[in-house]
Amino acid sequence: MTLSSPEPVHPSSDVAPVAGRFDHVRRRIAKACRIAGRDAAGVTLVAVTKTQPSEALDAALAAGQRVFGENRVQEAQGHWADRDRSGLELRLIGPLQTNKAADAVELFDVIETVDREKLVDALAAAGAKAGRTVRVLIQVNTGAEPQKAGVLPEDADALVAYARIAGLHVDGLMCIPPVEEAAGPHFALLRKIARRNGLEALSMGMSGDYELAIRLGATHVRVGSALFGERNRPVKPSMD
Repeated sequence: MTLSSPEPVHPSSDVAPVAGRFDHVRRRIAKACRIAGRDAAGVTLVAVTKTQPSEALDAALAAGQRVFGENRVQEAQGHWADRDRSGLELRLIGPLQTNKAADAVELFDVIETVDREKLVDALAAAGAKAGRTVRVLIQVNTGAEPQKAGVLPEDADALVAYARIAGLHVDGLMCIPPVEEAAGPHFALLRKIARRNGLEALSMGMSGDYELAIRLGATHVRVGSALFGERNRPVKPSMD
């Protein structure tokens, strides 16, 4: 049986305050966990703050959100450089160039988009210089899309082993399924690769399919528009 993504259900982007959106998504995560027979504590909501204004971040923090995903190092520096980051977890979920490895290691708690040996080497060197073990996820290009980052599924085991030997702490795997295909088979493939490598963390599922991802084992779901509105029309924070 082929699993298809459920239709996303969330309040109108024009009227719902950020706090209400967070509550809505958290309730849907909890429901998806109940249906899957999982503990909701095993699923982390990663709030994707790409292109969001400072006010939206303030509203997310006020709503109790503590885990954030950023797509670019430079934008993340603008978002967080002047904020107290104690108690927060920042995750890089966008592509990373090797010349930005040191900046990424300095800013992020987890780098989810490791997809090649050169990047492993750069992160290991940056981690050694900073005196810390770098936590990463290996990004797998489950759809073998030529325009998309990620190691091919058949090469994922070797890259996991390479990263471990280099001294990185490989938490798990991440994927972004092709938009024109059902996400279920891609999530299932990522879970299969993770299991044979003894990896627990699975970062998969976004605003339109995070409930399906939870059914298939996601430990981290990356949600942006369902929390903040469409990127070209970010929702205004609540005035409460």
